Parts: sequence; structure tokens; C-alpha cells
Amino acid sequence: MSRLEVHQFPCLSDNYGYLVHDPDSGLTATIDTPEVEPIHAALDARGWKLNFIFNTHHHDDHAGGNLELKSQTGCQIIGPAADADRIPGIDRVVGEGDSVTLGAWAFTVHDTPGHTRGHIVYHCPQAGIGFVGDTLFALGCGRLFEGTPQQMWTSLQKILSWPNETLIYCAHEYTQANARFALSVEPDNADLLSRNDDIDAARQRGEPTVPTTLGLEKRTNPFLRPDSPHLQETIGLSGHPLVEVFARTRELKDQF
Repeated sequence: MSRLEVHQFPCLSDNYGYLVHDPDSGLTATIDTPEVEPIHAALDARGWKLNFIFNTHHHDDHAGGNLELKSQTGCQIIGPAADADRIPGIDRVVGEGDSVTLGAWAFTVHDTPGHTRGHIVYHCPQAGIGFVGDTLFALGCGRLFEGTPQQMWTSLQKILSWPNETLIYCAHEYTQANARFALSVEPDNADLLSRNDDIDAARQRGEPTVPTTLGLEKRTNPFLRPDSPHLQETIGLSGHPLVEVFARTRELKDQF
């Protein structure tokens, strides 16, 4: 079986678009539809035909190109059952535990409410990759527009259960700003200090900081580290329940 191909490209001001291609079947999916023209350009450059849209949530920078791409390509739109009424052109609804296939490759769907009420993520264990939309970012997590801290922490724990080597493809290039906040709550985290230097150097070279790995996020992302005594002490919640630590961390980020 040929290796699953992922092509990443910039969209809008700070989004990433992703095309996922199975060479054996010739099938291609786009993860969300942040901007139509860059998606077409990426397809054309590789000679790929769009067969599927895998939506993570309803926000316009994720589903705004659905109808145009569907009318142009005849692709099938797959998206969250909990948000079906807000996903333009949706053909198939999926939720927790469902499987979405691209040729021989299977993506497990997980409900991850918090950023929105119906957010989902797609995990392909065979390929060691996860497309997490706006639930998890490199050194960050999504703002809680429609969900509660408890919902988001539960959602993040699903991602935390994946293997450490999983490549995490998130939807935005927010990493430099996220690093500044992360250092404010864990200023003595040696892994984070080193990573911050790497991030600054990569961005100075014009390189993306995405994808990341789950193992790296576990060591440096404050939203995955409410059990860190260092973080708990910095924000004044030593020994408190993890969801309280997470909630306070998210509140501090909103104010940062």
C-alpha cells in the first residue's frame, strides 16, 4: 500500500489548507475549505481530482468554500452530525466513533465540542496523523466560543490518548503568539524555552510550525498540561482539579 500523501498550503491570513491523497485509489480529500482558489491551485499542481471535503466545524474559514467546490467538482461533503444544519452542502453526517475512508485509509471521527458545539477531528492511526481543526493548536487550543471548559478538556483528552508520534495538523499558524503565552504560565519549562527558539527561527525563515507532534505538545502546550505542578503554581491553583486549571489557563490566554 502506497503512503498517504498530505499537502499543506497557506490560505487566507493565517489558515492552512490540507489535501489528503491516496495514490492507490487516486482519491483526494480537502480538510475544510478555507479558501477556494488555493485549493484549486494545489489540486491542479498535482493533477489531483477532489472527491471529498472533510469538515471539522462550521466557521466560515473552514466551511466557506464548500458550496463552490462542490458545484465545481461534484465532491461529497462529510461533516459533524451535531452541526449538520450549519455545514453548507453536507452530504454525510458523522460523529464519535464513525469511520471515514479514503481508499484503504480509515479516519476515526471524534466529537470534540468546545470551540464550537459540533466540532469534530479526524484521526488516521494507520498513517499516524490527525486533523484537529481548531480544537488543538501548536502550543494552544481553540477559543471557547460555544462550549464549556469541561467540554474542551474532555475533547483534548481524546486527542491526548493518541500515540505520541502522531503528526498533528491544526488549522492556523498561531504558534509564535501561543509560545509567548505558554512561557508566561510555564516560564521555566526547558522544553518550551528550546521550542520557542526553534519557532522563532522557523518563522524568520518563512517556514510553517505545523505539523507538530503530540509528544511535543504534551511537553510544551499548557492546555495539555494542567497536571504540571509548575503551571499550577504559576497560576495559583496548586492541587486543584485539572479542569479548573485548564479553565483558568484558557481564561488567562483570552486576557493575554
